[in-house]
Amino acid sequence: MVESPFKPEILRGKVALLTGGGSGIGYEISLQLGKHGASIAIMGRRKHVVDSAVSSLNSLGIPAIGFEGDVRKREDAIRVVESTFKHFGRLDILVNAAAGNFLVPSEDLSSNGFRTVMDIDSVGTFTMCHEALKYLKKGGLGKDPSTTGGTIINISATLHYTATWYQIHVSAAKAAVDSITRNLALEWGTDYDIRVNGIAPGPIGDTAGMSKLGLEGILSKAMEKMPLFKVGEKWDIAMAAVYLASDAGKYVNGTTLVVDGGEWLSKPRHFPKDAVKQLSRVVEKRSRHAPAGIARSKL
Repeated sequence: MVESPFKPEILRGKVALLTGGGSGIGYEISLQLGKHGASIAIMGRRKHVVDSAVSSLNSLGIPAIGFEGDVRKREDAIRVVESTFKHFGRLDILVNAAAGNFLVPSEDLSSNGFRTVMDIDSVGTFTMCHEALKYLKKGGLGKDPSTTGGTIINISATLHYTATWYQIHVSAAKAAVDSITRNLALEWGTDYDIRVNGIAPGPIGDTAGMSKLGLEGILSKAMEKMPLFKVGEKWDIAMAAVYLASDAGKYVNGTTLVVDGGEWLSKPRHFPKDAVKQLSRVVEKRSRHAPAGIARSKL
């Protein structure tokens, strides 16, 4: 693991609440925010996962607490946000990492399946932001009126930048998340001094997404066309979160930071590079001997 480029105390005194923070990318963000000085609250649907994550963080000396809850239920969102405030006395960072995903052809996807992912990713993100507002805003509960507002980080994806096979539900949900990020950045950045940004991870190794979507088998082929020729690490996403949550990102608002090694820009190479170079030389030679700039039309 590469050593963090940030000072260990860069988030000292901050309190972060993470949905989906008990496993995968969410846990790594919890871990790294904690290692850089923040106190951590984790919200998740599976109590044993949340408890295990909290225990692991506590063993490293990171102040952490966990809450069982579902982002689709407003009453859970209210309870968890209020409980985080009561326990730590403040809330500075909200990370929305809870997500649902599975592969399915569009014609086989039920309305309920589509709605479930939208409710977790999109509605859940908005609900958590909405209930955390009074704690995150400048001068909010537990905050010194002279300090700045808090920050929100929404975990997104790059699926909807073009189109992705068998992911219509997630593509739609993450497009909505990006819209939420931009609109809240505009409104709440102006009115409440809250920075709202997103992170769009590319393929990340050793995550539930990779195994659940059955991507391990096609990994080697995919790596051939990735600009950086490797799959990312959870640490890469966590470092982006540390940056956005800290004063290093104090002038960043309303953007979604793509952390994918340029993968979403990749396209298959239709011709070998040597063949292209040879063709270029032929075309260049031909153009030198052909008249240029002469109209061929008889009109």
